Amino acid sequence: MYSDTIADMLTRIRNANLAFKDEVDVPASNLKKAILDILKKEGFIKDYRYIEDGKQGILKIYMKYHGKKRSKLRTINSIVRVSHAGRRVYVSKDKIPTVNSGLGIAILTTSNPEKPVVTDKEARALGIGGELIAYVW
Repeated sequence: MYSDTIADMLTRIRNANLAFKDEVDVPASNLKKAILDILKKEGFIKDYRYIEDGKQGILKIYMKYHGKKRSKLRTINSIVRVSHAGRRVYVSKDKIPTVNSGLGIAILTTSNPEKPVVTDKEARALGIGGELIAYVW
């Protein structure tokens, strides 16, 4: 059993990225799907697929790299969990950070029912803050 399932997913993605794996499996949840939607939309992963296994389901994540087989370049340089169980990090709409001078994204959860998980750019446009989940660049 994992105490922080989001950190576990991010660690699996980081490890698969470092080993140039084509795909990685993680246990499914709606929050993980929303985070993966953002990573796909921003171009950090190719795609993901939900697989029903009779329990909670599995998310198969297809990793993305640039270049040919022998000279691959990683799309994700770093993926860092910011807020965790022992230290929740909340930001107001005025204090939303920019990641790597705008080259990366910050992923936030909000109280907005239409947009529960957003990027830093979307949060600034909507004028809302929230809990910082992760930085990706």
